[in-house]
Amino acid sequence: MLKQTTSFLLLSFALMMGLQAQKFFTKTGTIDFISKAPLEDIEAKNEQVISMLDTEDGSIAFSVLMKGFNFEQATMQEHFNEKYIESDKFPKSKFNGKITNLDKVNFSTPGKYPVTIKGEMEIHGVKKEMEAKGSLTVEDGKITGVSTFELVVADFDISIPKVVRDNIAEFVTVVVKMQYEPYNR
Repeated sequence: MLKQTTSFLLLSFALMMGLQAQKFFTKTGTIDFISKAPLEDIEAKNEQVISMLDTEDGSIAFSVLMKGFNFEQATMQEHFNEKYIESDKFPKSKFNGKITNLDKVNFSTPGKYPVTIKGEMEIHGVKKEMEAKGSLTVEDGKITGVSTFELVVADFDISIPKVVRDNIAEFVTVVVKMQYEPYNR
């Protein structure tokens, strides 16, 4: 009887390990952007970012509601949504890509791992291939992803009127922070 119970427990444990979460998810990720221009700096934060990470194949995806960006000044937020991003016409931005150095990340061992992510960014209806450096930190069954990169505003057909060109930078610095948890269907 003890032998059968031990065999059953070992089989159950092996099945559980095989079914362990390979997908991680968050709907409370954050994306900040900073525009440093000669006349003023503009900062915004979005804390409603949805993201999925597949640790088996390294695929990673983000979806961001553009109206979720919050600015210090209501006027800036209004201009961002109505004049530049046109959030009613282009409500979401998306990224789909892969971790290119997935073999350097050990998701079963706690630690901080540098990663490179390549994929397609879509903002303002324009898709563009991009690459970014970042890190994944594995700790307590969770994964934290962080990346900082720059985007050129003109690459996404976002036009800046001449009258405010000194207020808005030609590129913005983007900071992405995700706190992933195992995805349970």
